[in-house]
Amino acid sequence: MKFHAICENHLYSKAYSKGKRAVTPCVAVYVLPDLKADLFRRQNPQKTKINRIGLTVSKKLGGAVTRNRVKRILREGLRTVMRERPLKGGFLIVIAARERVRDKKSTDVARELFSAFHQLGLFAQRPDAK
Repeated sequence: MKFHAICENHLYSKAYSKGKRAVTPCVAVYVLPDLKADLFRRQNPQKTKINRIGLTVSKKLGGAVTRNRVKRILREGLRTVMRERPLKGGFLIVIAARERVRDKKSTDVARELFSAFHQLGLFAQRPDAK
């Protein structure tokens, strides 16, 4: 699954300052409703709202090799969560890596992302749920 990236720095700043936040030992997740969600919905071939996702890894975590490994782990954890349960659309989601993520596997990160998304109420209702 391809992610739609947040490309503008001001959107990261808005998500940090005005968005809702859920913090776990490995990741911090910031969520803000996307004001351009309708524009992207019209451009999307499936005509559904999409989420724009940004990953941040600080230089405090290590060198370039370490930071790229952490980003790969975050992406795979996010893919795992999105395969299990679909997310609501129309949000800016910023996932910031924390210090402990260096020693974790993608399954551990997926578990923490799942709990953070649950805290923020990002999961869409299942059609079979009553």
